[in-house]
Amino acid sequence: MATKTLARGMGTFFKDCEHPQSKWSKCPHEYKIRYRNAAGRQTQEAGFATQDKAISRLTEIYNEKKATPQSQTKAERIKKYGAMRFEEYTNEWKAGQRDLAAASVRHLDSLLEHHLFPALGSRRMNTFDHKVVDSFIQTMERNRAGLATQSNAYDKLKAILLDAHRLGLFSENPLEGVKPPQYDPERAVIPSLAQLRGIRTAGDDAFLLITDLMSGCGMRNGEAAAVNINNIVADDVYRITEQVNQTTKEYGRLKHRKVGVYRDVPLPARVKDTIEWYANKHGTVDGYLLRHPKDPSKTFPHYYLSNQWKKIKHAGEVDIPEGMVLYGFRHFFASNCLTNGIPITDVAEWMGHKSLDITFKIYRHLMPGSIGKAAKILDLGLAA
Repeated sequence: MATKTLARGMGTFFKDCEHPQSKWSKCPHEYKIRYRNAAGRQTQEAGFATQDKAISRLTEIYNEKKATPQSQTKAERIKKYGAMRFEEYTNEWKAGQRDLAAASVRHLDSLLEHHLFPALGSRRMNTFDHKVVDSFIQTMERNRAGLATQSNAYDKLKAILLDAHRLGLFSENPLEGVKPPQYDPERAVIPSLAQLRGIRTAGDDAFLLITDLMSGCGMRNGEAAAVNINNIVADDVYRITEQVNQTTKEYGRLKHRKVGVYRDVPLPARVKDTIEWYANKHGTVDGYLLRHPKDPSKTFPHYYLSNQWKKIKHAGEVDIPEGMVLYGFRHFFASNCLTNGIPITDVAEWMGHKSLDITFKIYRHLMPGSIGKAAKILDLGLAA
């Protein structure tokens, strides 16, 4: 979908079809426009038969906004959104989060339903300040929510309140001075190499394959479930292009990424051997190695891996560190990278984190001490 931007502040017009912009004049599809309304919210309108009509409507809106004094516009915005209940404002904010994958939407809905709305849903937006935010964190602590849940819920509240702050609802940032929940990196239980070797062979062939992909390439379990032999783009590079979506049970875009965006990750020789061994032994369907055990026309079910993990732990035949979960295989990948001096920026990219902050928050303790190393390097330079 191509768009045509006019003068700054006027918005854009476009056609939501496969035709290039050069063919729009002959294309039968309607024109659409997108602009920011007086309240600063992105708005879309459709139903324009010609480009001139779309531009005319954008010009009309632009002139109306220019004719309205900025102070009056801001006052109207504060009056409208300040009186809103948190739940109503959040639902409007959520409608604009179009980049979220289905799994992320499901996670957001869960945090809203179980934590944010019960505590804050009826509160008016213009009553938020740092004391309210602090009280919310204390409520989660009293309810014994896990640190990871506390951190995730706070991050969502932060995003919503910062959006409101940009609209001018608060004279001061309501998050200023708030100490956010700290995700404890020690809770990321990581198996040793010896433990990993025992665990990977404790299940069936599919479990071994997924274990190698998660611990060797840093894949999420949904990404490992979508492994495709055609994605080996070099002897030492695998291209992650999709994942099995737990909600739709179909192949979908990667988490935190737009459709068509991929990640190239290191492919250790042992993992490449495992992929090729599994493909030769079990075959593939359109290149996919893992399909539903009872119906090859369907994707690999996420519960299959969880059930195997429970059985392996229940059997007690291999050494599994206390508190380790399936994600521990991905933690092993990060640990293996960072303790061997691979830059955390590369690790964040390979793991598909939304930002470097996430990687740093979880795995900072795994990075080798850098101050002493830096002192030695600087000393060499000074002595030269």
